[in-house]
Amino acid sequence: MLEKNESPTMAERDVARSFRAAFAGTVITPEDSRYDAARAVWNGTVDARPALIAQCHAAEDVVAAVNLVRTAGCPLSVRAGGHSVAGFSVCDDGVVVDLSLMRGVTVDADARTATVEPGATWADFDKATAVHGLASTGGLISTTGVAGLTLGGGIGWLQRKYGLSCDNLIAADVVTADGEVVHASGSKHPELLWGLRGGGGNFGVVTRFVFALHSVSTVLGGLMLFPLDRGKPVLSAFRDWAAGLPDEASMLAAIITAPPEPFVPSDLTGQKVVAILGCWCGDLATGVAALEPLRRLAPSANVFGPMPYTALQGMLDGGAQKGLRNYFRGGYIGDLDDEVIDVALDHGTRMPSPMSQIHFHQMGGAVRRVARDATAFSGRTSGYTYNLASTWTEPGEDARQIAANRELAAALAPMSAGGAYVNFLTEAGGDRVRAAYGDVLYDRLARLKREYDPANLFSRNQNVRPAR
Repeated sequence: MLEKNESPTMAERDVARSFRAAFAGTVITPEDSRYDAARAVWNGTVDARPALIAQCHAAEDVVAAVNLVRTAGCPLSVRAGGHSVAGFSVCDDGVVVDLSLMRGVTVDADARTATVEPGATWADFDKATAVHGLASTGGLISTTGVAGLTLGGGIGWLQRKYGLSCDNLIAADVVTADGEVVHASGSKHPELLWGLRGGGGNFGVVTRFVFALHSVSTVLGGLMLFPLDRGKPVLSAFRDWAAGLPDEASMLAAIITAPPEPFVPSDLTGQKVVAILGCWCGDLATGVAALEPLRRLAPSANVFGPMPYTALQGMLDGGAQKGLRNYFRGGYIGDLDDEVIDVALDHGTRMPSPMSQIHFHQMGGAVRRVARDATAFSGRTSGYTYNLASTWTEPGEDARQIAANRELAAALAPMSAGGAYVNFLTEAGGDRVRAAYGDVLYDRLARLKREYDPANLFSRNQNVRPAR
């Protein structure tokens, strides 16, 4: 690894020389004053030092970068939004193909589609589509990249009504490992499109996404907070209530630390609480009536109300700032049963960081109605997807925070339904990726990997090894 006071190796100088000769984008090397800012990613635990960062301005730059890296034989990582919790957006001693400057979003309101460049965030996407009263399922944090979220599946506030992000991906242009540009759609290379819908960045660099859009403007959104000592009855009541919700509602139950916000009572601020968050995308009066059982539980704080969908998309951004240290584990469960609730509440009281959270994302609705083999997403039939999100600030706390997360993950494992949402996996390697997808999906992905990337050039991801 090249430190600031070291000179580049001969191999690194050769790579830089080849890029400067044949790459039309921006080349950043360790001696460049822009280097530290360009290599920094969302997860503060990641501190990789690439030999070169190739900032692309157009699809042609991506083709050139892939060809140059393949010829050089050095490590390659692809940075889009840079939000990968596992740190796949950057690598040591290799080349980062940086797409962050390619952020264009073009909306065809008549066709109800959006064409999106790979560096766009969901804030970019939503800003462009909201002008037309349209949207598609994005994440829960607006700074998340469109590319990474979609390729991993795409859980978001609209999922129960309109499906996951990947369900709304209808076409894509992909630069493959041999430098070819392949257009994937329902009629051209449909198996590649299948793999892009949840199979991650295993098959190439996507330079253009095309999404289906839906009528979305004002939604009913927000959150309610309850003291943690009421957690068991509140979460039990939430589970029973959520089981009967229509597709218009996408809900999230969480254990968090109450933030120092004006709407939070002073005696609750800084205390562990149960939070119920959600989005009602439909008739607002019907949504208000649907929330009445939760209001009867007498939350200590309640800020559910009508809001622009874009406001809901940015509601949680403050707790997911760039540079914080993060470690995630996740999985699927059939339901939020009493045993799951007991484990979550027990560990919730002992989370060592006030920024750490336990999330249970309600699935079902449109997500479940998509056939299990229609995309590479593995959690179609689950009742909930859980994310154990440990977040802290001090490097000296790494071991303690990660150990607490792993302890909770181990406690929930016996109740899990198998598989995992790959966007919530901090650790890769071994059999974790196969276990996340399950054997059937993984083997199909491996065959597709063999076709488009037999040498595994694109390995900095939740990696699927090419089938033999």
